[in-house]
Amino acid sequence: MKKTVTLLAVVAVAFFASSFMSLSTLVKGIFSDKREVAVAPANAPAPTKSLYDFTVKSLDGKPVALSGFKGKKVVILNVASKCGFTPQYADWEKFYKEHGDKVVVLGFPANNFKSQEPGSSEEIAEFCKKNYGVTFPMFEKVSVLGEDQAPLYKWLTTKDLNGWNDKVPTWNFCKYVINEKGELTHFFASKVKPEDEEFKKAIGM
Repeated sequence: MKKTVTLLAVVAVAFFASSFMSLSTLVKGIFSDKREVAVAPANAPAPTKSLYDFTVKSLDGKPVALSGFKGKKVVILNVASKCGFTPQYADWEKFYKEHGDKVVVLGFPANNFKSQEPGSSEEIAEFCKKNYGVTFPMFEKVSVLGEDQAPLYKWLTTKDLNGWNDKVPTWNFCKYVINEKGELTHFFASKVKPEDEEFKKAIGM
C-alpha cells in the first residue's frame, strides 16, 4: 500500500511539473515579441552540424533528405491550422511560387502552442490544400520545443550545434532562414512576413 501511494505521489508530481512547464511556455509565448529578429553575428563559431545532416518525413510518411536543398536558401516554418497566424499560409505560398527556384519554404506542423495543430497528417494536408492551395513541402507533425523536441529543431535552437542561436519558437509561424551552405543565418518571430524589409534583406532581395 505504501509503495502504491509513493508511486501515485511521484506520478502526480511529474504531472503537475509537466503542466506547469506547459503553462510557463504558453505564457512566455503569449507575451513574447512577435516581431523579434535575430541575426548570426559575423564572428559566430562554425556550426557542428548543417541542415544537410537531417532527414525528415513528408506528410505522406516518405523520408526526405534535406541535403536535397543544397545551393538554395531555405525558410523553415512551424505551422498550425487553428492559429491567428494561420492565414500566413497564403503569404508563404505566394512567396514560394515567386521565389521557389532560389528560396525553398518548408512547413513543419506543430501542436506546441495551445494545441492549435491537433490534426493527423491527412487532415493537415487536406486543410492546407483546400484553404490555401499549399504547394511548398510540408512534413509530418513534430514538437518544436521541450523534452520531445525534434532533432531538426534541436539543431535550430542549440548554439553549440548551429553556431550562434538559442531562440526556440515562441509561437506558431516562427521562421528560421538557412543559407546556400546549410547554415542558420536568421530567426524571425511570428508576425514577420515575406514582404517585410528585414526578411527580404535576410534572403538578399
